[in-house]
Amino acid sequence: MAYPLLGELLLGVGVGLVATLLASRVSDTSAAALGLTGHLTTLLFILFRVIGAGVSVVVAQGLGSAADGGNSITAAHSSAAQAVARASLGASTWAGLLIALATAVFAQPLLRLMNAPDAVFALAFPLLLWLAPAMLLDAWNAALASVTRAHLHGQAALRVIVIVNAAHLGLAALLMLGTPTLPGTDLALPALGLTGFAIAMLVSRVLGVALHLWVWRSKLDLVPRWSDWWTLPWKKLDGVLRIGIPAAAENVLYRVCFMVSVAVAGQLGAQGLAAQAYVLQINYLTLMAGLSIGLAAEIVVGHLAGAGRLHVADRLVRRALARALLLSGLVAGTAALLAPWLMRLFTQDEAIIALAVKLLAISVLLELGRSFNLVVINALRGVGDVKFPFAAGATSMVIVLAGASWWLGARPSDESGSALGPLGWGLVGVWLAYAADEWVRGLIMWGRWRSRAWVPLAHAARRRARRAAWPG
Repeated sequence: MAYPLLGELLLGVGVGLVATLLASRVSDTSAAALGLTGHLTTLLFILFRVIGAGVSVVVAQGLGSAADGGNSITAAHSSAAQAVARASLGASTWAGLLIALATAVFAQPLLRLMNAPDAVFALAFPLLLWLAPAMLLDAWNAALASVTRAHLHGQAALRVIVIVNAAHLGLAALLMLGTPTLPGTDLALPALGLTGFAIAMLVSRVLGVALHLWVWRSKLDLVPRWSDWWTLPWKKLDGVLRIGIPAAAENVLYRVCFMVSVAVAGQLGAQGLAAQAYVLQINYLTLMAGLSIGLAAEIVVGHLAGAGRLHVADRLVRRALARALLLSGLVAGTAALLAPWLMRLFTQDEAIIALAVKLLAISVLLELGRSFNLVVINALRGVGDVKFPFAAGATSMVIVLAGASWWLGARPSDESGSALGPLGWGLVGVWLAYAADEWVRGLIMWGRWRSRAWVPLAHAARRRARRAAWPG
């Protein structure tokens, strides 16, 4: 499961990386605008985690619970899993429409809240308006892909992602930079800049929905009805919401706290935002190993919990964590060593490059801590343990991520003479706060897993999965 997920994640990050490279060919300001809108759309998209995370776990637990029964139980559980899958489509439609509307209505105040410099705002605002319709398409794609992976068809989901991202990259390259005039004609595509990126995203997402539906038909024998796209069967969504709401709330809080750090970077002007955008693109690559293992662990642990094989699940998580730490450390260390050369792919500004080299060195510590989170918290979610991880993680995010980002990174005001005032370390301080938060949360989650406090919750999740198949 981890290899196809790794491929999907790398391709998704590759699109952002190439888009940032293309934007940097226009100007560092364009790259900063693309990075800032990426933060905001990621924050808004988190509502879909209510659906995606919940569907993935509930379907996996339901299918796993069939492993200890005969054919009739398998058929019943498969039917229950399909009912949850259908329900996810209607939920995705309404969530997607809500987020698309919020993106369009609140684009301007959100950018102002992020301290976007005027030059960055002028590019980011129209881009957000273009991206609003893509939120609905992304909601459908997220739900469709989550169901496919929960049925352990990770390679089929990967193939769709390959095609979608290849289409996005090809169109983005043509539309962002334009094409030369064809010999003997007056035909040429104009350079649309960031607007071209948005158009390419819309086209590729439509293609993604079509391909995911084909996979549902051919691999899962599941064809949505028209009513599935807009109805909300709350009873079928009960288990999805039980898992998904805390997961989404955690992600929302993380992004809100993360936005505090982006606002701190906004104080440093377009140069600081550009450095943040470039380093984050590299960081997205370095976290892929841990994230893919964590997402795979969530699905497989869900199947094991549904089957009642908790000792096997425990051994799997320990092996997965060891591999994630090793891989993330190697990748982050390599990126730190290559930082001076990697940054020259984005910019020739020596000040930005020097700052980015420091941030990538801190990222080695950051990614090791993040691996604890990505593997263990997903495993806890897979067995149905969501409330404690949210409460513990929320405390760290507010105090360490948001609070320390401001305290270590923000510029002191002229009146700030207090020891409690911001230290003014800039982005270096912000990234130290990132690392501290990941280690605090990661170690808390590991302690939770080792305590076995999740075992009663796993048994309860298995009983719910069996009742869903045999409600009588």
